[in-house]
Amino acid sequence: MSKTVLKNKKAFIITGPTSGIGRLTALELAKYGTVVLMGRDLKKLEQMQRLIKEKGQDAVPVVCDLSDIISVRRAAAAIISLDIPITGLLNNAGIMQMRATRSAQDWDTTFATNHLGPFALTEELIPYLPDGANIAFVASGVEDPGRKPANAAGFRGGRFISVEAGARGEWEPGGSKMPGADAYATSKQCILAAALALSRETPRLHINAIEPGFIPNTGLGRDANGFLRFIGNYLLPLVAPYIKYWSTPKRAARLETAVLTSESGKTGIYYDEKGLPMLGSMLVQDPKFQELVVAETRALLSRV
Repeated sequence: MSKTVLKNKKAFIITGPTSGIGRLTALELAKYGTVVLMGRDLKKLEQMQRLIKEKGQDAVPVVCDLSDIISVRRAAAAIISLDIPITGLLNNAGIMQMRATRSAQDWDTTFATNHLGPFALTEELIPYLPDGANIAFVASGVEDPGRKPANAAGFRGGRFISVEAGARGEWEPGGSKMPGADAYATSKQCILAAALALSRETPRLHINAIEPGFIPNTGLGRDANGFLRFIGNYLLPLVAPYIKYWSTPKRAARLETAVLTSESGKTGIYYDEKGLPMLGSMLVQDPKFQELVVAETRALLSRV
């Protein structure tokens, strides 16, 4: 597809478009314009590109490892060089590791992938987005220690100490006994706080967050054992539509697409799995905390 043709169409960026909710959302977004597919695996991105083109729609693959800030900046530069009208950015990709690993910058990979990478990508692209463009971050209600469904699932909310501590993989003591839960909840707490702060900083854009609901058959727990993956992929999805706070990949994809293509002009909203406004934890609701997260994140990224 030539740049001339791409310039004549709306374009939407989505991270994590090759599996789970991201895959379905990418297919939905392609109905509205060109989709910029951002992910680590070029082969999988090209497979998605072919699938979208078979439907008579357009997609462009851009390789990016969100846990690696250098990779994020290179990917952002590649997107900017396309010189196409980006009208939406969906920070969809996320991971929850049961065994902690380190990123290229020697940061906790979950924290880097879920918070630092999306934040860096958004900061790089904001100057090039037209007025009225939509930015959406996929958050999670598990960041809230008072959320009963999250507690029942083994989470104990975000365990924030500082952004630097999160990058080191350090969390406030007394958290979850479930491996990876504190890293995931804290990373989602930080990106939600950042989204709310950025919405105030940049009123010309519409910046929102989404809680897609509990969806058992996503790739978040890809390193869980075979038995747990079987339950998550085949048994729990059967009951998900009938349980409060639960959802399905199709429902979540429709919600993400609706938020990213919305012309309502709403900003600073945290949407629940039904597309209704919700509140985060008491900590996340505090503007001072939101601004602290943004300031500390910028300070950390400035050293890369």
